[in-house]
Amino acid sequence: MFDERSPIYLQVAERVRADIVNGALSGDEPVTSTTQYATFHRINPATVAKAYQQLVDEGLLYKKRGIGMFVTPAARSVLLGQRRERFFTEVVDAMVEEARTIGVPLDEVIERLRQAEGAEAAHGTARRGER
Repeated sequence: MFDERSPIYLQVAERVRADIVNGALSGDEPVTSTTQYATFHRINPATVAKAYQQLVDEGLLYKKRGIGMFVTPAARSVLLGQRRERFFTEVVDAMVEEARTIGVPLDEVIERLRQAEGAEAAHGTARRGER
């Protein structure tokens, strides 16, 4: 369930972020209580509380006193914006730099991206037609 590569509270926070991004958790929806989460995953409740507090600090969760933690209405758009920025800096910028380094013209990179997009669209259409 959890790996040894990073602290468990960071992994819990990342799972909640993923649930927000993929729509499993929506704005103003409650998240699993600290105790329930800890019991289900057999981890310390303080670990879950630390993860949730990090998400509160990031503006992704808010607390309703006596009720529990909830996803902020803007959480998904905030996370998508962060992931979009990370995609451009980590993937696109790195790809452009590598293309320059090995002498691949940017036009060729763009054409390859368009081909990949067309192939994915065709594959998606075929897959939907099989149903």
